[in-house]
Amino acid sequence: MNPQKDRLWWERDDLCYKDGQLFFSGSSMADLIGLTGTPAFFYSGRRISQNIERLHNALSQLDAHKIYYAIKANRFAPILTSIKSGRKCGVDVCSPGELLHAFSCGFERSEISYTANSMTNDELRLLANNPDVALNCDSLSTIRRLGQFCSGRKIGIRVNPALGIGYRDNETLRYSGEKTTKFGIYRDQFEEALRLASENNFIVDTIHFHTGCGYLSNQLSIFNGILDETHWFVDQVKDLACINLGGGLGVPHDRDDAPLDLDAWVSIIKSHFGNKGVTICVEPGDYIAKDSGLLVLEVNTVERKQETDFIGVNGGFNLAIEPTFYGLPCEPVVLKQKTSKMKPVTVVGNINESLDVWKDNFQMPDQIQEGDPLVFINAGGYASSMMSNHCMRGQVSENFLF
Repeated sequence: MNPQKDRLWWERDDLCYKDGQLFFSGSSMADLIGLTGTPAFFYSGRRISQNIERLHNALSQLDAHKIYYAIKANRFAPILTSIKSGRKCGVDVCSPGELLHAFSCGFERSEISYTANSMTNDELRLLANNPDVALNCDSLSTIRRLGQFCSGRKIGIRVNPALGIGYRDNETLRYSGEKTTKFGIYRDQFEEALRLASENNFIVDTIHFHTGCGYLSNQLSIFNGILDETHWFVDQVKDLACINLGGGLGVPHDRDDAPLDLDAWVSIIKSHFGNKGVTICVEPGDYIAKDSGLLVLEVNTVERKQETDFIGVNGGFNLAIEPTFYGLPCEPVVLKQKTSKMKPVTVVGNINESLDVWKDNFQMPDQIQEGDPLVFINAGGYASSMMSNHCMRGQVSENFLF
């Protein structure tokens, strides 16, 4: 194993080079690729458990907490059954399909939180018939129409504090902010939301908000400001039992990112809500799943065109959409450490779209050859769950490592 001081920024005990070979979750990546071929996703169950345990330990500084894994990040059944067996985490779902999938993976209704938007009447009917599923309503229409199918149910209200947060201030990752969004109920509608709930004998026991994705320690001051804004909503709910902070906890994407300081994060939460006597709920997806997964592709083209050296691989943005659609850095790494000098390259996929670029002007060893595997880190969340069959190139295997 490399000495700690010689490690690359992304290396850790379960993802690192040993004698020049890449190992992941205790296995040689070369051996794994030999079994599966490419394209292939690999997920580490141990890393997922470690991420949940770390989060659980930090939140234990609070009087009471619940963790709901956002299964839209990665719904691969072995991941969900592994999380269920760990007994420290429920699931956050956002559609009837996800709800039924959670049931099929063994989750009890009391372990599920449901937050969606533009909900259909059939969806509301399903939730009316499952009153033990925690339901967060994000519009007046949802509350009003839910009353057609049930009465007396406990509900949460998703609010919009008009402040947002996202990885490196990325506007596309903000769910709230200066621009009006479809998510949640704003201040000017909140009184009406409480009135509609009362008319239908609903018990509002939760305030929910999710304002963005991927924030790290350098944005905790923004997170603190968001919590400041939510007090206005929280203080008006007489039967409050839960404050759901949503998700959004980020992971490092490149060498300039520092990991989220969970103790500092919890300290902010405690300073705002520590004396409220409520359960603090969170709905992380990326924090639990993203760094537990790798995507392995194969180099099939090494070619210089004018002033650019291109490396083409056998998978494109249809397999992992975030680098293209959200501009999130996605670092490719080699299977075997190279001793050659580095050079700038542009790594591209096999989709007939100009957007299909994995990494532009990125330093990689100049010994990369056609036929070499290329490993993309941070592929455990919002990759396979968002993939498509664009250009009919959606064939990929998913593999769970226990």
